[in-house]
Amino acid sequence: MDMNISDEELRFRQEVRAFALENLPDSVRNKVLFGEKLDKQEYVDWQQRLYRQGWIAPSWPVEYGGTGWSLSKRRVFHHELALCCAPETIPFGITMIGPVLYTFGSAAQKQKYLPGILKSEQWWCQGFSEPNAGSDLASLQTRARGRDHHYVVSGQKTWTTHGRHADMMFCLARTSDEAKKQDGISFLLLDMTLPGVEVRLIDTIDEGASICEVFLNDVKVPRENLVGLEGRGWSYAKFLLGHERAMIARVGRSRMQLERAKRIVKAQPSGTHSPAGQSLLLQRLVKIEARLRALEVSELRALDDYQPAKGFDGAAASMLKIEGSEVCQELTELLLDLTGRYSKVYLGRHQQSPIGGTDAHGMMGDHLFNRVATIYGGSTEIQKNIIAKSRL
Repeated sequence: MDMNISDEELRFRQEVRAFALENLPDSVRNKVLFGEKLDKQEYVDWQQRLYRQGWIAPSWPVEYGGTGWSLSKRRVFHHELALCCAPETIPFGITMIGPVLYTFGSAAQKQKYLPGILKSEQWWCQGFSEPNAGSDLASLQTRARGRDHHYVVSGQKTWTTHGRHADMMFCLARTSDEAKKQDGISFLLLDMTLPGVEVRLIDTIDEGASICEVFLNDVKVPRENLVGLEGRGWSYAKFLLGHERAMIARVGRSRMQLERAKRIVKAQPSGTHSPAGQSLLLQRLVKIEARLRALEVSELRALDDYQPAKGFDGAAASMLKIEGSEVCQELTELLLDLTGRYSKVYLGRHQQSPIGGTDAHGMMGDHLFNRVATIYGGSTEIQKNIIAKSRL
């Protein structure tokens, strides 16, 4: 696979960088660099600037608002924005529910929801995991009882990122017990303002204040909010999860963190580490960069093999998820070691360390949050099972 950058792509990289420099506020750039949490409006403002530029959904088909870019151009775009410390696009709309809707949704659903997703006028969250159905998602117990014109949905969802800010939830609910458990699940679009929806914040170790649990108490969901066919929700969920797991590779974000680590190493005075310690740190840095380059090639292969009606190959998406999350964790551990004791003082994701230089800012928050990278989106153990069933 040719990883070289053409002259045209080099000009495009400069265009993307110029756009980021002109449109990305320094306050947002610094928050991304130092691992602080952005508020909802900061995400919306940035995504709407991308929308006005025509760049909000590079991977979507052109007829639904995509760019028509080649894979290599999309790679340049995402990586350059990451190196400019631009916020990652919130995935629940653009990366996850958007492709499900333009692939399986009705004409009315496409017309109603896709424009709002592109314009960041609707904030989505994911209603998949439950207290006793995380990695074993097919065991979910949320029920959707059919009535003449609506479903009555009851149950509990957990680990719902941005649930307190969401306008809509894409939700899996059991509509039948007659077949095997995967076949009795349906895919619903649920308005978070409906009576019976209760959202509670979950305290997390990084104090990021973004993870919630959602209680659904006899929520009436119109039948027109059923995506595709009743009982086919598991198929649509697998399609969506392929997009989620491929996205979790986060090559661009890891490239930004790798460059940060290199800057710290170059800026440290001679003698900061013992010769043996310095050699070990450099070995770790080189190993991570090698893994990241290999991950980038694997990501491009997965994108090249993407089939619009089927989505990502399940095993390939799982491989990206495993390797991407492990590289992410190794990077945060390396950054903590490079900055030493100054990064250990932690006041939460919304405040900086009161001691040391800016190099130490945000690292402990990233480290604590990324402990879950090998769990969310399906744990590493589940991904290995998927790979084994598919390839072995």
